[in-house]
Amino acid sequence: MNRKNEVPQRRYTPGEKAAEYEAGHTKYTPGSKVQERAQTQETAAGNSDQAGRQTSGADELLQKIRARRRKRLRRILLAAGSVFAALYLGVALYYGFHFYGGTEFYGIDCGNRTAAQVKADAAGKLDKYVLEIRERDGQTETISAQQIGLTFEDSDSIDRMMKAQRSYFWPVTMLLDREQIDSVAFSYDRDKAQQVMDALGCMDSARFIAPRDAYVGITDSGYEVIKEVMGTTVDPARTSQALFAALDAGETSLSLDDAGCYVDPQLYSDDEGLNRDAAAMSELARANITYDFADRQEVVDVSVIDGWIIRLADGTFTIDDTRVAQYVEDLAAKYDTFGLERQFYTSIGTTVTLTGGDYGWCIDQDATTTALLKALDEGYQGTMEPVYLYTAMSRETNDIGYTYVEVCISQQRMWCYQYGNLIVDTPVVTGNPNKGNGTPSGGVWAIDAKMREYVLTGEGYTAPVDYWMPFNGNVGIHDMQARAQFGGTIYLSNGSHGCVNTPYEQAQTIYNTVSIGTPVIVYE
Repeated sequence: MNRKNEVPQRRYTPGEKAAEYEAGHTKYTPGSKVQERAQTQETAAGNSDQAGRQTSGADELLQKIRARRRKRLRRILLAAGSVFAALYLGVALYYGFHFYGGTEFYGIDCGNRTAAQVKADAAGKLDKYVLEIRERDGQTETISAQQIGLTFEDSDSIDRMMKAQRSYFWPVTMLLDREQIDSVAFSYDRDKAQQVMDALGCMDSARFIAPRDAYVGITDSGYEVIKEVMGTTVDPARTSQALFAALDAGETSLSLDDAGCYVDPQLYSDDEGLNRDAAAMSELARANITYDFADRQEVVDVSVIDGWIIRLADGTFTIDDTRVAQYVEDLAAKYDTFGLERQFYTSIGTTVTLTGGDYGWCIDQDATTTALLKALDEGYQGTMEPVYLYTAMSRETNDIGYTYVEVCISQQRMWCYQYGNLIVDTPVVTGNPNKGNGTPSGGVWAIDAKMREYVLTGEGYTAPVDYWMPFNGNVGIHDMQARAQFGGTIYLSNGSHGCVNTPYEQAQTIYNTVSIGTPVIVYE
């Protein structure tokens, strides 16, 4: 093994090694460690003081920068204030000698002009002054300077007006309405002015449209509040006063409406009471009822119901039963035909007046009124029929219709029509008037029954018949096979007891044609 390059190891004695250790390490005495800590704290405190001195210097620098900025801002504000003050004073000074924009009188624009300039214009332009009067109907009229003798008087009124502007308050006073020049500077003939006013069309009472209050009226949809009519009626005193005020102030335009010159309605369409009434009445008038009389109709709608609505003491509305009953009574008087006079065109070409009989229509008024009141309460809409005591074959004006039997006493003939077609034309024998058995005539009766193989009985006689059709008690139409002849004057000597004796085949045809209720017309 080569050991040439090895470093020889030093050998220590015990005392040498301890001495070397002590030389390389701090040796503390009992108080030395405390002293070392105190020195460390003093060093740290010194470093802290140095850092504090550095921070204090930065704050001083920042304060200096802020101070410089404040000074600069004060200089800027001072400069701006100086400019504003100069501007404010300049404007105030300007309007100390010039009128504000928008100032005018008698049509002369005074804006941004001096008092001297305005005075110079006044004398030359005043004669062009015109007061325009705007009226409610869209019409306009005028009053001119020449009509009223308007003249300019050079006084100090314009100068007073200039001073009254208070130019030092110009930011506020410029926004206010311009006052007009004092009327002292101008004059006009008030008598002439009054004459001109009296001659205006708006003052002519013949042209007035009277105002009308809003009211509850009838429309297709029921009751509605009908809008008021403002009208064009003016109050002459108020109108003259407004016109004089406009002339005195030198105004160039006057709205009579804005000046309150018109006589206005007292009730308007937005009135709560009117709208409440319209709603209540519409509720009562909901029904729309048609009574159908074939060739005629009667409609019960809001226009009719309106006449039945009444206001009660508490302000509410109701339908008056009495008025409804009166309506039904009038309906019966118009459409009832039972036992009433009617005109009839005969088969022999004449027109007769029929007044008797038991044929025709007769309305049950009490029952019809009750039914109508119920329909009104329910708001029924549709067709209804009256309740009838008696009915006829046709509801048209000609209630006889086109299927009937016609008997002429003097001609001793009988005709039967079906749907307007003649199906029977036969001679007959009627009651013997000479024995007090004349057949009742001059009216219309209805067939009361239809019987086959019936036996007629009376005082002193019995007569079997095949076809029996009574129309007036025991008087009727029947066949009479015992007779060989019919017509002529047989009825005067050998007439019936009141019935209409008919040949067999013709009686059969009539029996098969008519029904209970078919009218029978008998006339002389």
